[in-house]
Amino acid sequence: MINQKSIAVLPFINMSNDVNNEYFSDGITEEIINALTNINELKVIARTSSFAFKGKQIDVRKVGKQLNVATILEGSVRKAMNRVRITAQLIDTNDGTHYWSKNFDRELDDIFKLQDEISLLIANEVRNNFGHFDIQEHLVTKATSNIEAYELFLKGRYYQLQWTPDALREAINYYNKAIEKDKYYAKAYYANLQCYGLLAAWGYMPYQEGIKEAERNFLIAKELDTQLPEYPLSFVGRTFWGEWDFKSAYSYIQQVLAINPNHIDGLEAMTELFIAHGFFDQAEIYARKLLDLDPLSANNLYTFAHIYYYQKEFKTALTYVNEALRIRPDLELAKHLQVLCLLWLNKKEEFENETKNNPLHHLQIMLFQVINENNQTLSKTLLESWKDVDRERSQLAPYELFILANTDHKIEAFSLLKKYIEQRRGQIINYRQDPLLEPLRQFEAFDNLHKSNLLLSDVILYKAGKSSNKTIINQAEQDTLKTKLLGYIEEETPYLDSQLNLKFVADALEIHPNKLSFLINDLMGVNFNEFINQYRLKHFKSIALNPDFKHITILGLAYDSGFNSKSVFNTFFKKSEGVTPSKWVQLHSK
Repeated sequence: MINQKSIAVLPFINMSNDVNNEYFSDGITEEIINALTNINELKVIARTSSFAFKGKQIDVRKVGKQLNVATILEGSVRKAMNRVRITAQLIDTNDGTHYWSKNFDRELDDIFKLQDEISLLIANEVRNNFGHFDIQEHLVTKATSNIEAYELFLKGRYYQLQWTPDALREAINYYNKAIEKDKYYAKAYYANLQCYGLLAAWGYMPYQEGIKEAERNFLIAKELDTQLPEYPLSFVGRTFWGEWDFKSAYSYIQQVLAINPNHIDGLEAMTELFIAHGFFDQAEIYARKLLDLDPLSANNLYTFAHIYYYQKEFKTALTYVNEALRIRPDLELAKHLQVLCLLWLNKKEEFENETKNNPLHHLQIMLFQVINENNQTLSKTLLESWKDVDRERSQLAPYELFILANTDHKIEAFSLLKKYIEQRRGQIINYRQDPLLEPLRQFEAFDNLHKSNLLLSDVILYKAGKSSNKTIINQAEQDTLKTKLLGYIEEETPYLDSQLNLKFVADALEIHPNKLSFLINDLMGVNFNEFINQYRLKHFKSIALNPDFKHITILGLAYDSGFNSKSVFNTFFKKSEGVTPSKWVQLHSK
């Protein structure tokens, strides 16, 4: 069932004359997504899944079904010199109705103010149509006062999100240029930290050099802003993957999710932390939240597949990993997991097809034979060649370890596993649950190879959102406000204004919009637009049968009644009366 308070922001189309402004339209889209995620109770689809539709002409109803959202935001960006025009429109995914649209023309100097304005308008329109949630006064914080620095940051972000070594280096280049323009730009330093960390971890630059640069950027960033989720997130990589200090990692991930409960990196890190400990029920809660917010992320599907793989549910794991590879055929880690699933399922032909072009093909075939064909003894020559395999740092998977563990060479396997754990190798962080290492559990020392400092009793049950400050109105205030609202609507007839919105009514009644939204939705049982359209419909019916207005078309009468859209009018009328407006007029004119 679709959560009605949900939205996907599709990539804004670059309408600028310069095709190189693609980074800017992408950046605006991402900023709006990030702003909307600050609203508790509003489900916002993450960037990866939204951008899966970039450049595609797809029926929004199909998009809504695929992403499981009630609303789609489409838009375009035209940037010229120091001015920007942004067009945005909200679409109901149930029937394709366009229920809100607006054009914004601004100076680029006001870009953060504009993003805040757009995000607040979008949130209000979703609330007006689909039900109450509280909205903060502002959703976007000004990150820099230098517009050139901001544009350079967006260019860096554009390259960073390509996640290739060359693109990450280009991203660093632009982030450094942004910092040259504004040395207090905290987000640029945090972005550099992530890029350097990835290049070092992946082996695309000297490890110590990369870590040193990452730390340098972090030390500056933390002096500038510790309120961003990037601040606690910057500790997660070191404590989780670098030091295996799982209790500290858990604490930092909690801090990330306290700032933003829907932070994709935070949710993914918590899922992986629980998988590493075999806390599969807890891992699945976070993994399902990941897929709810980002259903078209190959990485999330790959992560989810692990929950089943480590519980030896290989068929289910293979289903998810195949879906991940359908979305991203180049995801090497997913290919590796696919191969392992095929191995355990003894699907030899498929296994050979998937591994034949892999540089590790000989090791993969050897492992298949060990598991499925009972090859238990390895030659002395082979064992000698693997003597220093622990020094190899660029392995995608420790196939030598897996082979040794499932043959007559378990002592050598246990020794190698011990070295890997001492090195804190990320490839074997889940060794406790790995089915390929199960034979090594026979060693009494297995449980003492590493003692995690995180216990299941330390885990706090997941909460779906931030601690709620949802508006509550006591009974006496309810009665007073309801009387005041109905009196205002009936006496002042503001519903005849097609541009009427909840904030206008709230200002007229001198109450907070959150309080008025709560009153209408939770206490009167309708959303704001339904509430107002009831009065518009009543007015339409009163004039539609009046001979004085018979020279005016039905649509003209609808506009005179405050409706601003033919489709909205027709849809609401038929839903309320069971017939079309023209049929109703025909039936009641006799």
